[in-house]
Order: sequence, then C-alpha cells, then structure tokens
Amino acid sequence: MTPPDASADLGARVDAAVTAALAAIETTATTADLQAAKAAHNGQGSELSALNASLRDLAPEDRKAAGQTIGAGRARVAEALAERQAQLVAVEEAAQLEAERVDVTALPRLRAAGGRHPLSMLVDEMSDVFVGMGWEVAEGPELEHEWFNFDALNVDPDHPARGESDTFYVAPADRHMVLRTQTSPVQMRSMLTRDLPIYIVAPGRVYRTDDIDATHLPVFTQIEGLAVDKGITMANLRGTLEHLARIMFGDEAKIRLRPNYFPFTEPSAEMDVWHPGMRGGPRWVEWGGCGMVNPNVLRAAGIDPEVYSGFAFGMGVERTLQFRYQLDDMRDMIEGDVRFTEQFGMVI
Repeated sequence: MTPPDASADLGARVDAAVTAALAAIETTATTADLQAAKAAHNGQGSELSALNASLRDLAPEDRKAAGQTIGAGRARVAEALAERQAQLVAVEEAAQLEAERVDVTALPRLRAAGGRHPLSMLVDEMSDVFVGMGWEVAEGPELEHEWFNFDALNVDPDHPARGESDTFYVAPADRHMVLRTQTSPVQMRSMLTRDLPIYIVAPGRVYRTDDIDATHLPVFTQIEGLAVDKGITMANLRGTLEHLARIMFGDEAKIRLRPNYFPFTEPSAEMDVWHPGMRGGPRWVEWGGCGMVNPNVLRAAGIDPEVYSGFAFGMGVERTLQFRYQLDDMRDMIEGDVRFTEQFGMVI
C-alpha cells in the first residue's frame, strides 16, 4: 500500500475503512461473529492498521495531523465494537438462561444411568470363575521394572520381545522401567510375596507396540492364571482351562493344546478353543498360551522346583469378548460409543 500523499486522501480512506467496519459490526449476530469483524476491521491486518503503519513514511510535520485522523477513526470503530459486544453478550446470556430454565413443577424425565463396559464385566465374570474354585485375584503395577517383566520370567536379554519394536520403554533408560507387556509380572510378585501353595488369577491392562486394527490393540486387557503347588501337572492345567472354556463359550466348548515355546513355561502350548457358536459353524480358534512354569522362573522366586511345580496361562479379554459375541472389529471396544455397550445390557 502506498502512503497517503494528502490529508484529503487520508481522510477519505479512513472514512471508507470506518464505514465498512461499522457496517460489518452492525450485521454480527454472535460474539464469535463480532470477534471476526474486529480482527478484519480493527486488527493487525485491517485497513486502519495499514494506514496507521504508513505514518512512518510521512514527513515528520505531517504525522501528527494524520495520526489524529486515523486515531479518531479507530476510536469510532472501537466504540462501536464495545457497544455491540454489550448487546450481543446480553442476548446470549438471556438465551442461555432460557435454555437452562428449569420448570420445578414438571414431572422428572427418566434418564439412562449408564453402565459398565462389557470388558469390565467380562473381567469380573472370568475372575469369578477362579474365585469360585478358591483362587485369589492379584494385581500389580502397569509401570513395571524390566526385571519383573523379562529377566525373572527367563526372557533372554537378546529376546525379540525386549526390543523397542515390541515394548514401550520409559525414560530415563537407566531406570529400566517398561509399560508391562503382560500381567506375568504379577505372577512373579505373587511368588515372591505369598506363601505356598499359590493359586492366583491376574487381570489387568497391558501394552504392546501393535498397530490398531480389527484384531489388535496397543493397549488391551489380559487375564493370566498361576498355580504353584506340590504335584501340579499338565492334566491340572488342561482341566482348569476346559472348565473356563465351557463357562465362557457353552457346555460344548473344549480346548486343545498345541506345542509351542514361551521362555517362562516348559513345556509350553498354544491353546485353541472349539467354539460351538462361531458364525458359519463351530471351529477351532486360537485363544491363548499356557504351560508348566519353567524351573528357572521358580528358582528366581526362591521356590525349589524339585518340590513344587506349577502351571500358568494367559489370554486376551478383548479376544474372548470378540469370540463370545461374534464381534467383527475390536476397535469398537475402545471408541466409547454407547451404542456398542448397550448391546450387553446397562449393568451398574
């Protein structure tokens, strides 16, 4: 913009800018509209602001008069803004008061009180299965020391699960803290602090560096069980898991164990469940992992593996919910849509 070269030209430009500003202010319907008008006509990028900035290009003897002309124009705009602001605030406050008006003579409207998330209800239901067998529910921290999460569970220092591609490490690195990747650290804490024999189930939230998709979540719920006693065998493990499967999926459900490898159990197995209610017909689906507690894990907890043995297992609660109710997308469980939770009953 070229600087004004005459007082008449400056006055005309100020009048035009003020007229445009007053017209814009008058047509505002909300305080938000008014703020936009203020920015456009009296803010840094406005015509009046540009005219004011151009004063530096005038001769010193002309600046005073030009400054007074521009200042008077800006004052008119500021006054109009303040007046319109007061009007709009009064209108909006009146509308808000009307919207919030309560008719104390009206009958109350019944509102849904809300309910617990189906994952929370399923955790309680699965835990109750074990409480009914005389087991205890155990808990532990989600921010866990690396020793409990890996070393005590016989996971080698170079095991892929310890890489940052699988595990969330918490700074600073010399504290060796991680967001637990499983609830197995609760098992180790229980073996270190509880008297033998031990029968515990450990539900809780765990963390993995997985991408979110229909069957994976980076934060999910896991439930694990641990039994340590004299004479524990794989037969005890199988019977326990088959009992759980029938309660979760119906009397016709059954399990099978396929040989696998986990550092903290030996022998280890992948557990499949025969789900009679699967869409498209009954079939085997992978449910979790299990096995006999590795003697090295018992030794790390100060338990003599020559005297005691134990079994451990774990499965995802989201996966159990997905199988049980034939849910297609695990992401529905974390989006907070009440239409999803209403399907399972609004239980308080």
